[in-house]
Amino acid sequence: MALLVLGYLISTAARTQMQAMQLTFFFFLPSIMLSGFMFPFRGMPGWARALGEIFPLTHFLRFIRAVMLKGAGYEAVAQPLAALALFAITLMLVALLRFRQTLD
Repeated sequence: MALLVLGYLISTAARTQMQAMQLTFFFFLPSIMLSGFMFPFRGMPGWARALGEIFPLTHFLRFIRAVMLKGAGYEAVAQPLAALALFAITLMLVALLRFRQTLD
């Protein structure tokens, strides 16, 4: 949900489809590199871990790993779920404020 709303936010900022694709690269490439998907999160320097915390993918990977690999219950995944919900709500509010209806 958070990444879907992020797509809406990017579409409010871009004027063309090409601009939207370029904006997604500025977000998704660092997101993949700093989320713990490519490299172990705990092995990253402190500044990279702090930067990785601002990406929804980091929290989603924590949630998926806990459920799929460890069979964790709600107590173990409550923090990543809360972070994802906060991302979704915040990005949704920003996207709604930026939205303007146009007839092209």
